[in-house]
Amino acid sequence: MNAMLVGADTLGNIPDVLQNYGITIHRHLSGRNSSHQRKVDRLPAGTDLLILFTDFLGHNVMRHFRELAAEQQIRFIACRRSVCALKQSLTGAGMCEQPCAACPQRGGGDKPIKRKR
Repeated sequence: MNAMLVGADTLGNIPDVLQNYGITIHRHLSGRNSSHQRKVDRLPAGTDLLILFTDFLGHNVMRHFRELAAEQQIRFIACRRSVCALKQSLTGAGMCEQPCAACPQRGGGDKPIKRKR
């Protein structure tokens, strides 16, 4: 799965966390540079997931990227730029960390995992 990340100047351990979920970084925009804030009309081809780091983005930039994802029917998550917040958002979106035998998303069994809430 290819993800576009918007927000955060540096990613730190985030690429490692995404790799554990089977996600590769397709493109990263810091959102701080004025060229990154200009209105783009499409997300890059091959993008399967949009990740917005909310503590580094303005409301208008976030809204624009959310609308682009909705138009192109691309899933998106929004979270703070921390490993814990990212893991929680990915798990909440139904993605599993590490391949597991019971997970249909990772080629495992045909029964979904029941999670306690």
